Amino acid sequence: MKTNGIIVAAGLSSRMKAFKPLLKLKEKTIIEYSIDSMLNAGVNQIVVVLGFNSEEVENLLRNKYDCSQLTFIYNEKYAETDMLASVKLGVLALDNCDAFYLLPGDMPAIKTKTFLMVKDSISRTGAMVAFPTINGQRKHPPLISWKCIDFIINFHGDGGLRELWNQLEDQIVTVHVEDFGCTIDADTKEDYNRLVHYMDEKN
Repeated sequence: MKTNGIIVAAGLSSRMKAFKPLLKLKEKTIIEYSIDSMLNAGVNQIVVVLGFNSEEVENLLRNKYDCSQLTFIYNEKYAETDMLASVKLGVLALDNCDAFYLLPGDMPAIKTKTFLMVKDSISRTGAMVAFPTINGQRKHPPLISWKCIDFIINFHGDGGLRELWNQLEDQIVTVHVEDFGCTIDADTKEDYNRLVHYMDEKN
């Protein structure tokens, strides 16, 4: 199964009071860890959706990576749109693939095993979407079949991504994972401190 990925890093980071993708965790930034987690899982192409501070992020990544696997897309309306708008832009930029992962840019601690377990789940079941779960709750990153692309692009209902998943409910499967990285992001300073502690303990 050929998989691609979308990393959404277009937001203002308003709750954090600092720009999340460029915050440091040990020797790398959050966005670098997020990209590395996908590359380590065998993803062919990663679409990075940028908005606020887009030039700074793109310059960093172009200096750090072989950009043949990275595609940069810009949500020029990042200040007035939700995550679904950025996801749609990312989907439109995907190369041909069987399925794609979706990951917020402030979730850098996902295990490679989690990506592969979700991939195995969708391969075995033929489902349209597969989510990792912890304690019965769905977490990122979902793996989404290419068959959902037209539906996502043409979805205009209220409720953003949550409502989109509701519309696909009967075509979603889940797989239980043991991955604390699925539960932590950098939405607030407290979240970031918890993430720093987790990464220090992990390594």
